[in-house]
Amino acid sequence: MHEAKPSRTALRVALRRAAHQVHDEPPLVFNDPLAVRILGPVHAEELNRTPSGSLKPFSAGIRAWMVARARFAEDVLAEAVREHSARQYLVLGAGLDTFAYRNPFPGVRVFEVDHPATQEWKRGLLADAGIAPPAGMTFVPVDFEKQSLAGELEHAGFDCKKLTVTAWLGVVPYLTPEAFAATVKLLGSFAQGSAAVFDYSQPREVLPHVEQLMHDSLSERVALAGEPFQLFFTPHHLAQQLAAAGIAVVEDLGSAELTERYFTGRSDGLGLRGKAARLCHAEVGL
Repeated sequence: MHEAKPSRTALRVALRRAAHQVHDEPPLVFNDPLAVRILGPVHAEELNRTPSGSLKPFSAGIRAWMVARARFAEDVLAEAVREHSARQYLVLGAGLDTFAYRNPFPGVRVFEVDHPATQEWKRGLLADAGIAPPAGMTFVPVDFEKQSLAGELEHAGFDCKKLTVTAWLGVVPYLTPEAFAATVKLLGSFAQGSAAVFDYSQPREVLPHVEQLMHDSLSERVALAGEPFQLFFTPHHLAQQLAAAGIAVVEDLGSAELTERYFTGRSDGLGLRGKAARLCHAEVGL
């Protein structure tokens, strides 16, 4: 991300979540009544240009991935609240995520972590949309080049001894190996039973030829936006990395498993494609 500028990929993700609310047929995979509202009129024209899934299957595939991972993270949180009385939800790389402003769990405190520039941009959009941050959420601006995530979380009132669910979506592929290891070490220090949900990408060389070409095209686009892909894992390598930090994989899902869970029976062209992207649900101390 460019210094002192909000994340451009955060906007692209938000547009795709909003497009799902407007352009895809019910039942929605991910119901977010604030997704369109937070974008405001300034992005309305771009939102309305979103093609249907049947006309642009590649675009629909990316949109499907965005909504599937958002739904999955909130499903994991709901289960943790119901089964284990989780009381903290940590959103790393929050972008324009809206969970904190429609949080159905009164006892869950939400901490949104992002770069100061992206967070300032979001707060302006929230104000313009008339969406007030609730008492149960806290903004945690972190400039990772200059500040410690653990230190800033502690300063914000985050309690690592409380059972926590962490949503870390759309972030891992952009990290250096060192930054990933440092964050995983922090997650591994949370209370036993704490959960993390994050997506990751498999290395180019394990993908079929057609997907390699798609990977190259997408990589070029995000690099031009100033946010290049840097980090890739196979499921086996990822599990090893997590285990070293005391974290065990609960589920590691690809497009086939997520399609069965969220997209079966759809007729609007919305669906997952390829095997590059995966979703991991892991827990501390299993």
